[in-house]
Amino acid sequence: MPRINFQQQLVALKDKLLAMAALSQQSLEFSLEAYLTNDEGLCNHVREVEAAINAAETSVDEMAHDLLAKEQPMAIDLRFILSVIKINGDLERIGDQAANIAQRAAAMANYPQISLPVDIRTMGAKVGVMIRRAVQALLEADAKLAESVLAMDEEIDEMNRAVQAELVAVMQQHPLVAEQSLNAIIISRNLERAADHATNIAEDVIFWVRGSDVRHQVSLTHPE
Repeated sequence: MPRINFQQQLVALKDKLLAMAALSQQSLEFSLEAYLTNDEGLCNHVREVEAAINAAETSVDEMAHDLLAKEQPMAIDLRFILSVIKINGDLERIGDQAANIAQRAAAMANYPQISLPVDIRTMGAKVGVMIRRAVQALLEADAKLAESVLAMDEEIDEMNRAVQAELVAVMQQHPLVAEQSLNAIIISRNLERAADHATNIAEDVIFWVRGSDVRHQVSLTHPE
């Protein structure tokens, strides 16, 4: 069989990465819904998707490193493959955050659902927008769209800080709901970390398209 040409292999690599991105997005959405609706079935589904994400990460990583070793790409193609390797890791970690949320949701299944003075649903929706924009920026090689993801990161950080402060106060005033409050704090942190990974993806898209490293320019607003 004749060797597939290099550009076709790059397209195939990109398609693999986008398929993995879809799994990571789906997993985060399902895990958040599992928490909000107390749905143990969705928790189990997230665990299944996590296994698929892990397998996809291995496949993408192997293909990317194989291209680096055999093709010795130059300039923008090299930047693309290097970015894929990094984005691949961030997508897998978004899946990890989703799995953590699902784990918390399953742990809380036997606790009564209560109304807390925080909006986890809105926070999760905003993180979802960040991930979708980052992936769309990758699909379209759109550095400006990627920059819009960076601009959203501080808002998520602020929402996380507000959740932490509000729920610590709730636990102090209402010890009987401490478990539910702590659970929401952890989930808020998981969402904030997922947003950080979306930001990393956007930064890597900018590196691929423009050849400029913006990580240290934004590190003051979202420290690792």
